[in-house]
Amino acid sequence: MFDSKIRPLIDPVLNAQGQVIARAGISANQVTLIGLALGLLAAGMIACGMYTLALLPLLLSRLADGLDGAVARASEPSDFGGYLDITCDFLFYGAIPLAFVLADPVRNGAAGAFLLMTFYVNGTSFLGYAVLAEKQKMKSTARGVKTLYFTGGLLEGAETIGFFVLLCILPQWFASLAWVFGVLCLVTATSRILLARRVFQQE
Repeated sequence: MFDSKIRPLIDPVLNAQGQVIARAGISANQVTLIGLALGLLAAGMIACGMYTLALLPLLLSRLADGLDGAVARASEPSDFGGYLDITCDFLFYGAIPLAFVLADPVRNGAAGAFLLMTFYVNGTSFLGYAVLAEKQKMKSTARGVKTLYFTGGLLEGAETIGFFVLLCILPQWFASLAWVFGVLCLVTATSRILLARRVFQQE
């Protein structure tokens, strides 16, 4: 929901830093993998109950996720880079809820399973739309220059990162927050499905 509004504010800063990183000889794919490593480190810390300390690698991982695209634009963007980026993103987004389940399976198990299911549905609706948009030669730069076509929705990257930060601050509320966020994920997926029906419906 907020991604398209945030991009004009953060893109100039990210692009400037991306040029510096590219000149240092660091590739966009390397930045992507560093971001994934930081995200998985945060997940491991959460699983061990170090919720507040996990905030630092979690936020750094998302900074890297923003920088990889900027590095690619400053050097040589590739389809594989976009593929690697979205794959690592999905791994990160699944690892954080799993970490909370591992930290307290009794209290968080059912809510965590529901949340991961809704992530799965929402992610499928997003990727399926992207495939059809590519088939129709659709373009959009509302959320920055992307390899894939990004559709908007109630919950996007900014909201999910904010949700993860809130979980780290209030881990005792994981179950309640996960149920609510999961329902909102399903609302987002449903809205995207309805949009796809309108845009891609055969005459």
